[in-house]
Amino acid sequence: MNLMDYIRIALRRGWIVILTAVLAAAAAFILSQAQTPVYRSTYRLFIQPARNDLGLTEATTRLIRGYESWLNSDLRAADVIDALQLDMMPAELRGNAHFNTDTSRLIIELQVDQPCHEGNPDELQACLAQLNNIASTWGNLLVEWRNAENQKVRREDQINAIPTDIPQVGKESPKTAINVIAGAILGALAGGGDRVCAGVRAGGGDPPRRGRGARARCAGAGADPRR
Repeated sequence: MNLMDYIRIALRRGWIVILTAVLAAAAAFILSQAQTPVYRSTYRLFIQPARNDLGLTEATTRLIRGYESWLNSDLRAADVIDALQLDMMPAELRGNAHFNTDTSRLIIELQVDQPCHEGNPDELQACLAQLNNIASTWGNLLVEWRNAENQKVRREDQINAIPTDIPQVGKESPKTAINVIAGAILGALAGGGDRVCAGVRAGGGDPPRRGRGARARCAGAGADPRR
């Protein structure tokens, strides 16, 4: 089969490709709607040395990953649970948190995930507010710790942790639009491949070498080739 044969099959049986794409997209939409949405709150801290000389800046760059490790612990998670009276274990809360460090900008980013039901607007807002409180309370532990540690050193040797903004919350999953598009594409590819194989199997006569190769490939997908 040459390229024109494949195009002819696609045009003649294109409605099946469209149907499988629509069905797959609908299935992806239904599955996405059935999932409990997960929201993510992001809180960023700027690690600021008291002076901008090379020595203290280099020391800050070396220490910043240690600050991330200090935050990313069950001990800090337990502090957050105690402060907010959360009904969970430290390991569970820590499993919902993600930490990233940008040494070039001296930024520590804290992200906390939490499922929030969208049926009741008031309950959703309360859930999002709690999520932001978790992120800010967790991040501010580093602010408070650095303030305490700074009291032990000279002012010019201090390293501060400063929030860059209030926590920002957004929907993390499911990505309904992406899932629907991906489902439609995969459905179209599956339907198109099936229709091409159906066209190959439906061909009559003694096929040329390339025709037999196409039938062999379709046979590998579970169809019996014509001999």
